[in-house]
Amino acid sequence: MTDPAFSAQDALVALMITVSASDATIRTSELLTIQAIVNHLPIFAGYDEDRMEQVAQTVFDLLEEEDGLDAIFGLVRGALPDTHHETAYALACDVAAADGNVLQSELQLLRELRYELNIDPLHAAAIERGARARHLPL
Repeated sequence: MTDPAFSAQDALVALMITVSASDATIRTSELLTIQAIVNHLPIFAGYDEDRMEQVAQTVFDLLEEEDGLDAIFGLVRGALPDTHHETAYALACDVAAADGNVLQSELQLLRELRYELNIDPLHAAAIERGARARHLPL
């Protein structure tokens, strides 16, 4: 079911959508965060935003399958250079924190993602703290 033509950018979008969908509710704040990330971060320079709908559909299709999350992780690892695993984790944390409330299902997904991408625990803690700080309301 995974698309071998997925780019590294597609993989990042897929991961962000997976985090958003992890609690069975895709919130507007999370979608707006994903859109802002794609619109403003240099890693998405030149990205065809029209692909986002196709990537989202692939994620939703995979999440319907028994081992769909493993397939998504495999897609991300296959398309994303090791040098950008921390970037992927940071984007995932930003989406999880976007609505100001990180749910247990999102925490579990982030824990699995840390393992899958081999993120150093100290680096993960710093990334998580940064996401918390960026999304903290007054």
